[in-house]
This record gives sequence, structure tokens and C-alpha cells, in this order.
Amino acid sequence: MNKTAISLAITAMIPALANAQDESQVIDFYGKANVAFQSADEGDGANTDIKSNASRLGVKGELPFDNGLKGIYKMEYQVDIDGEAEDTFEQRNIYAGLEGGFGQVIGGKFDTPLKVAQKKVDLFNDLEGDIKSIITKSDNRESNNLQYTTPSFGGFQVSAAYISHKDEEILDVDGNLIDTRDNGTSVSLAYDNNGFYLAYAYDQDVEANDWNVNRVVAQYNIGPVQVGGLYEEQEKADGSTQDGWLTSVAYKINQWTLKGQYGESDIVKTDGETYSLGLDYKLSSAAKVFGFYTDETAADDYDRSYFGIGTEYKF
Repeated sequence: MNKTAISLAITAMIPALANAQDESQVIDFYGKANVAFQSADEGDGANTDIKSNASRLGVKGELPFDNGLKGIYKMEYQVDIDGEAEDTFEQRNIYAGLEGGFGQVIGGKFDTPLKVAQKKVDLFNDLEGDIKSIITKSDNRESNNLQYTTPSFGGFQVSAAYISHKDEEILDVDGNLIDTRDNGTSVSLAYDNNGFYLAYAYDQDVEANDWNVNRVVAQYNIGPVQVGGLYEEQEKADGSTQDGWLTSVAYKINQWTLKGQYGESDIVKTDGETYSLGLDYKLSSAAKVFGFYTDETAADDYDRSYFGIGTEYKF
């Protein structure tokens, strides 16, 4: 049975599981459909396309125990609405664990603490202007991941993850063994209180051996305005370093949200520069229509631009 068939079977079972739950269990079936009609100019003229932007289906829940602990789980799959991907379903965050007064422990495949530390600073997340395009290579979702998160103490919270690479082999171009992958760690310390958010995160050996990443994030919400910033530095095994930064601002006016974002980085591409402008209109608490424009440039005549309009529905 292929991956798509297995995923379809799991998805079909979710509503039945939700209906069969006992009163002590909490099961939440959820999803998001985000689809845009966009024009992309990637150096060879503009092309139009329908694109699914990280649309997803998932189930999450908890099972309380008598001793104050509870079991928690989440199974989330990305759904290819536009039909262009090889697989209709692709794993996103999938884990199981325990939660209580001590904090939370989970194991599985999920976003690293460094990735989560960005909070909502990236206003064009999952769109063409996502920070993964130009700003960073370190927004990772790792398998064989074991993570502990403390309770919040006065707004402070720590997350630490240990990532097993299971002695994955590193080969040269001729297929000869060079080394094996070291296991990785990802940690974050965040303060989140009264609309102010500040975080520091660090990755070691997550992307590659002796590859270390530092990230600092700040976000402030006051009334209808949100401002944010992110700085990141990567150090590779050869001692070379690259850095990048991003700033963003959003302003809400009734059902409208105006968004702008600008960043520069040498991490993904040399002399990378990107800016995005966007406008959202909220149809309800779970639905919106949106438009965006993104421009990216870098060394070696790299020049791309994107314009799109779309809809998003959550349930």
C-alpha cells in the first residue's frame, strides 16, 4: 500500500475516531485550505499557476490520567490541493507525549525549537515570501525528535530537543564514506508577556555536522499594530559564517490587515534581498481573502517576483 493510500485511510478514520471518543478524551479534527492564483516571474517571463500553500488536515487530542498527567498526540498532513505534488499527502508535525505540571515531553517528527522561536514575525509564512526563500535554511521539521518544554514561569519558557540522525552516512561524490552524521540539538529561551515577545534559539548539528545557528527574535503588539524582527547567524564546519535579518510590520483596520516585510541575507543566496507587501480581508474568524507581492534578488543576476490573490479557510 503506498503512502497516499495509507494517508487517505487515516484521514477517513479521523471523524469516526472523534465520534467514538469517551467523555474524558479531547479529540480535535482540524484543517486549513489555502489556495492562491499567482503570477511568477523567475527570470524567463511570467507564468500563472494555482498553488496550494501548506494546506493541511490533522487530528490532535489528549487523554487525562488519574495522576494529573495527560497523554497528548498530533497527526498532521499537508494536502496537495492543486494536484501538482507527487504525493497527495505529506507528513507535517506528528508526535505523541505526556504533559503535566512538570511541562511537556513529546517524541516524533515536528518543528524544532529554533523554527518555532520565529513566532509570527514572518508575515508571509507558507507563501512565496516565506523566510525560507532568502533569509534562512534553518526552519527545520525533524524526525526522530525528542523534546522537553518547561511550563511558563512569569512569561519565560525553555524548549530543548534532541534529534537522532541514526549514524546517517555522509558520502563523497564517488560514493565513498566520509563520516557519519552527529546527533543534533535545538534549544530556545523565550519571553512572552503582554504583547511583547523576545526569544533566543540555538541549533547544533541539526542541518549538518559542525553547523551551528544562532537566532534572535523580537515581536511587539500594541493595539492594531504588530512589529517584528529576526536576526540569524550560521557557522559552517569550515568556520565560515553567514547572517541574515528580517523586519516586518502589520496594521489592522477593521477587517483589513496591511502587511509589509523586508530582509537581507547571505545564508541562502549571496547578497540576498527580499521584500513583500500584502493585504488581507477577514471574512470571518476562520476565513479570509488575501493578496501579496514578493520581490527577491541576489548575486549572479538572481531576480524573481511573485503576485498572487487567494483564499484561506480554517476549521
